[in-house]
Amino acid sequence: MIDRSYSTSWIHQGYLEPHAVVAQPGVRPGQVTVYTSTQGQYTVRSEVSRALGLRERDVRVEPMTVGGGFGAKYGIIDALVAAVALHLRRPVRMVLSRSEDMLTTMPAPGTAFRVRIGADAEGHITALDVRAVIENGVFQFGHAGIIATVMGGMYRCENVRIEALEVLTHRAPTGAYRAPGVPQALFALESSVDELARALGHDPLELRYLNAVEAGDLTGTGQPWPDIGLKACLERAREHPIWRDRAERPNEGVGLAAGGWPGAFSPAGAVCRVEPDGTVRLHVGSVDISGVHSSMVLIAADTLGVDPDVVEIVQGTTDSGPFAPGSGGSQVTISLSGAVLDATTQVRDQLIDLAALKFEAHREDVELVGGQARLKGVPGTAFTLGELAQIGQRLAGGPGPVVAEGRASIKAGAPGFTVQLIRVHVDPHTGQVTPLEAVSVQDVGFALNPMLVEGQMQGGTAQGVSIGLYEGMHFAGGSLTNANFLEYVFPRAADLPPIEAVIVEHPSEHGPFGARIVGEPPITAGAAAVANAVRDATGIRVSELPVTSEALWKLMQARA
Repeated sequence: MIDRSYSTSWIHQGYLEPHAVVAQPGVRPGQVTVYTSTQGQYTVRSEVSRALGLRERDVRVEPMTVGGGFGAKYGIIDALVAAVALHLRRPVRMVLSRSEDMLTTMPAPGTAFRVRIGADAEGHITALDVRAVIENGVFQFGHAGIIATVMGGMYRCENVRIEALEVLTHRAPTGAYRAPGVPQALFALESSVDELARALGHDPLELRYLNAVEAGDLTGTGQPWPDIGLKACLERAREHPIWRDRAERPNEGVGLAAGGWPGAFSPAGAVCRVEPDGTVRLHVGSVDISGVHSSMVLIAADTLGVDPDVVEIVQGTTDSGPFAPGSGGSQVTISLSGAVLDATTQVRDQLIDLAALKFEAHREDVELVGGQARLKGVPGTAFTLGELAQIGQRLAGGPGPVVAEGRASIKAGAPGFTVQLIRVHVDPHTGQVTPLEAVSVQDVGFALNPMLVEGQMQGGTAQGVSIGLYEGMHFAGGSLTNANFLEYVFPRAADLPPIEAVIVEHPSEHGPFGARIVGEPPITAGAAAVANAVRDATGIRVSELPVTSEALWKLMQARA
């Protein structure tokens, strides 16, 4: 049995744009328009109306371009700014300074874990006992349920007990940071699994593969997983040169860790219309974070047989946009794409019906290719989509304009899993850890936009490595001592290794086109992989994050 304790620091999301809100009173008393950098305008509308006792219809939220969020921008100061604007009957703007932002918003909590894990001689995990303490600040959040779900749901085990406590203190509240609580939880779990493998004399990857959960196995809160790709990720990691060819090199080590995220999902709507000039407009109510709307463009282009350049996204306000979930929880693509597919499929049918009417042909003989409707096998006879849209708008007694509203509500999520490898060098004289190369292997189900997927994988892996080596909010006498980007340590580009993204496509039965969640799994395993690499390089098991050179040097001196 392995019995270890771990702790992690508070961590700020580190978005470049601080919180910023403008509120403008409406014509009638009690009406207000809120212009805000937010990940979800419907969430902000609900928060403002509830806090101020207003009807939701009297609160209009216009989402602005977001300069980074990572789970932190869902309406912290919006209600305050709206209240002042309504009281003064004039527009009000509030932009937090960097220090104000770090002192008053909702970073990731500090955590402490005790993990006890045991296995039989063959390596089958037989018992897992976890006690997690989450320092939440002044409000509860819900990290406990997420931590329990993932910690008890990575490996098959009949005897599981997870006690998760959310402790309220007088510090500022904590909140969501990309896969809330999971990087911290998996640092504790994956460090312990690595120690278990060493104690048993097993290969760390093979021990994970032997015990990895599959479809039907239970999460830590007792719900069965759908079909998932954790084993597929381990198989690809097993083949990678960093792992396959690892060898003892002076002061270097290779670490491996698995991670995952169950993912959220919500109902969503979308509207598609074709203009007389051939432009395809998609009206959505989601906020574009990291280019997620580009996947919606590709879905529309593929369905309608047009170039993606003619597809235009119209991001609506709470008054004009179809309902969509907030851009968090890795849910936008799997929730919204079904609605976009529904809307564009209806538009496709309308275009085919119009073309069949003009061709005086059966609709089964019409195809949409290259932005045109044409008869199969009859070259040279075609209508552009713009021409068909004009016909729909002008033909008396015809079907009417080319427009459709799509809806979707998937019945279950499409969880995503990852396995990450990292090679580090540890300076034996200073304890300085230098990451040399990293690999992120992730099951994305189906990569709707491979370049965007790779970017998410690389960005999340970088954040995970940063949590492992650099980041932490420091308190003294109850006060935050590094409430700025000068003293809060981030890695520079030169401080991070090259990150290779390896896409695994193990299709989901629930996600559109087989796609899975993408955004949050990449951050979940990086810190654990760093800790395991340091253990491989030095023989020292670090139990606190971040792994600073000073802390590691002290551990090395104590061992010497």
